[in-house]
Parts: sequence; C-alpha cells; structure tokens
Amino acid sequence: RRDAGGRRHPPRHHPARRPQGQHAVKYNTICSGLSSLVREEGASSLWRGWGGKLFGYGAQGGCKFGLYEFFKKQYSDALVDSNRSTVYFLSSASAQIIADVALCPFESVKVRVQTQPIFAKGLVDGFPRVYAAEGLSGFYRGLLPLWGRNLPFSMIMFSSFEHTVDFLYQKVIQKKKQDCSTAQQLGATCLAGYISGAVGTVVSNPADNIVSSLYNKKAKNVIHAIKSIGLRGLFTRSLPIRITLVGPVVTMQWFFYDTIKIFTGLPPSGGLPRDLEKLDT
Repeated sequence: RRDAGGRRHPPRHHPARRPQGQHAVKYNTICSGLSSLVREEGASSLWRGWGGKLFGYGAQGGCKFGLYEFFKKQYSDALVDSNRSTVYFLSSASAQIIADVALCPFESVKVRVQTQPIFAKGLVDGFPRVYAAEGLSGFYRGLLPLWGRNLPFSMIMFSSFEHTVDFLYQKVIQKKKQDCSTAQQLGATCLAGYISGAVGTVVSNPADNIVSSLYNKKAKNVIHAIKSIGLRGLFTRSLPIRITLVGPVVTMQWFFYDTIKIFTGLPPSGGLPRDLEKLDT
C-alpha cells in the first residue's frame, strides 16, 4: 500500500490538493507538502501533471479571454440600457461555458495523474486510459462541477477587473486610459488583475473543493461531497494557498493579454466597446 507520497503534484497543486485528501495531517501546509515530496520522490515529482495544466489551461485561457471580448461587444450592443455589471456577467459566463468544454478533458486526466497512484505518466497515456475505463463521458464527468467552480470565479473576476480598472484610472491615475503611458496602462492592468483574481478565488473556493472530491472519487455526488467536506471546510480549505497562487497567475494572464493588445494597436482591457465608439466620434 502506497502512502500519500505516491500521489504527486506539480508545485501549484500540492497545497490545493494534498490537504483535501485522506493524508491531510501529513500535508497540512505548503512547506511540509513540498519538502516531503522532494525528500521522498525527488524534485521531478513536483512537475507531475504539467502537460494537462499547460495545454488544458492554454486552451481555456484562449477561449475565455478571446470570447469574453466577443461577447462583451455583442451584449453591449444588444443591451444598450443595461448597466455595466450585467454586460460583464453575461459576457464572462458565456465565454467560460465554452472555455470549460475545451478544458474539461485535460483537467480530467490531469487531476487523475496528480492524485491517483500509478494511473498514468501524463496526457499521452492518460487520455486512452480514461477513455478505456469510462468512455467519452469520463472526460466530462466533472463538467457541471467545473462550471459550478469556474462560472462564479469568471463572472466575479472579470467584473471585479473592469470596475477596478475604472476606479484606478478615475481615482488613482486620474487620467483617461488613452492618455496614459504604456507603463501606466499595464500597471493598472496588473493591479486590477491581482485584485480580481483574489476576489474570484474567495467566491469559487467551495466549488473547487467539491470538484476535487468528485474527481478523486472521494464523493459519489455533490451532496455527498458537501457533507464529507463540511460547510466550514468548503469555504476555508486551501483558501489562503489558492489566493497566493491564483492571484499571480491571473495577473500574468491579464499582463500578457494586454501587452499583446497594446503592441498590436488595440486599447488595453477595461470598459465597454460602446464607450470607445463615443471617444472616436
């Protein structure tokens, strides 16, 4: 019987996954988890599952950010009299639904590789094993819980980002976006990105714990997962670690996204398309 040392994770998922398992006492902090893994399995064990993370979240990120801009334009034109938050919520939710369909197969394999002993080494052997054991439905077993986790996160994250950017330009920088330097624009993007990532993480933490429990087959359904984790655990388990990790990740996503936009002649993120049209007239 292998102990918790047999369940290996990449760095970003050690703290978020290990404490949720049955060996929570052994891996109760990020430091103890990382040191134990390196000592027992070597440094290479820290990167187990990196392929699913890279390709899965690459596909999801491309869909999420690109489609958010698309839907924001559509909803902004269709809902002229609606407030900004309504447009932000609808746009981010629509984009996230499609993005998670692209992510789910990679996430399904990644979580199994990270948390189940001797399941697979990565995507190449992981995909056929999931398909052989569970069929096509095995890749989307966690889609509904994934939506339950990512939809609230995405809606709050994008909306928080938009409102934070507006606040920074109006109250802190006190300039119109188009009058700011590139450094000021990217600085506002990074600060708003970190804040929005932290706020979104707090909202989505209960669903993230449920998804982990379902993927690892520690619970048969959502209700059973809630009962086994406990109401307090849903909101607090792994939360500080997730904020520490997700905040910088979201910041870098916004930074690279807006850097590409700026250097291709597009305005940085923030605001509705109809606002830009008013400036051009």
